[in-house]
Amino acid sequence: MRIDKYLWCVRYYKTRNMVTEACKKNHVTVNGQVAKPSKEVFPTDKITFRKDQITQIITVLDIPENRVGAKLVDMYRKNETPAEAYQHLELLKLSKEHYRKNGTGRPTKKDRRDIDDFGNEIEDKDDE
Repeated sequence: MRIDKYLWCVRYYKTRNMVTEACKKNHVTVNGQVAKPSKEVFPTDKITFRKDQITQIITVLDIPENRVGAKLVDMYRKNETPAEAYQHLELLKLSKEHYRKNGTGRPTKKDRRDIDDFGNEIEDKDDE
């Protein structure tokens, strides 16, 4: 099965066109080699691709006939992405909430205290 169809079938991308674009940008590798969208994948191949600021690593267990339901995806792939990658994504989401929107004016006294407390919590965790 082609790499673009496989990643679409196991629901990592919403459309095959999105997978094709990722392949053209060299975001997808199969067994350490950059993959074109037409690259064939087989069971035991290791696929690495970058999506949503996470480098996903999966191993092909089986080839599906066509797109599968979300509950059945684990039959066809093994996710080997480290847990630290997902934790890093959560930290990025939290840091985006920290910044104020443009046009909201100066921070209030309470806002400044919250910002200072947030900075102190991070420093305390680093000291441990």
